[in-house]
Amino acid sequence: MQSPFPGMDPYIEASHLWEDFHNKLIGEIERSLSSLVPERYVVRTGERSYVALVQADDEDDRRLILPDVAVASSRRSRKAPRQAKGAAKVSAVQSKPGAVLMQALVKAEYREAFLEIRQLDPDRKLVTGVEVLSPSNKRPHTKGWRLYHRKRVAYLSGYANFVEIDLLRRGQRMPMINPWPDSPYYLLATYKRQPRHCYVGPASYAAPLPPLTIPLAPPDLDISLALQPLVDAIYARSRYSRDIDYLRPPTPPLSAAEHKWLDERLHERETEE
Repeated sequence: MQSPFPGMDPYIEASHLWEDFHNKLIGEIERSLSSLVPERYVVRTGERSYVALVQADDEDDRRLILPDVAVASSRRSRKAPRQAKGAAKVSAVQSKPGAVLMQALVKAEYREAFLEIRQLDPDRKLVTGVEVLSPSNKRPHTKGWRLYHRKRVAYLSGYANFVEIDLLRRGQRMPMINPWPDSPYYLLATYKRQPRHCYVGPASYAAPLPPLTIPLAPPDLDISLALQPLVDAIYARSRYSRDIDYLRPPTPPLSAAEHKWLDERLHERETEE
């Protein structure tokens, strides 16, 4: 079953499916590019990993938490005394006079996949970097933001061609001189020969995603990669429709007009079935 959204489905992000979608999208882009680039190029995947402290109640990071110490319960000994009948139950949480309830920071491990297009001769030269943004890349001044920002600045300064795909509604976008397009998503491409100049295409969920421009080394022409079929294939193959409740409002919420539009799309999908 296809998504009710002709473009990017915002419920993938809102339903905690982003990590699964992100990894699959990187794989789909790698397979597509590998069949499109000339023979002198190769497409390789890479991974950026790090550990950072997060709030224990952060839903986005809950599945990434790595405990340093595990506490396991063992089978109760036969000699352990049983609680007498009628004894008062002991509360699992006991407060002491003067105690203050506080939130703890815990460790979370992040793994962010990316793509590189390299020219085999000479010396496997890096030609183009491709990044699909993760939520941690859009949280200013966190470790994930700083690591990505440093890499991004190097690309935009002329280190290599660069492609950035933002299909997340939440978080804060990277700082730019010009204002970002008024759209929930964007596709960015910049050329090594034109450092600090970015070509940004707005993207939405109400219309199919525009083709992705992949720069190569001169004199080779850019590759135009159809992104929407890749997203649609992941949605259908992963059966996201069974995992998403479209009756619940997403975060961030849609406008009243957008909700009305979605209701009409869902009704059309039901009648088609």
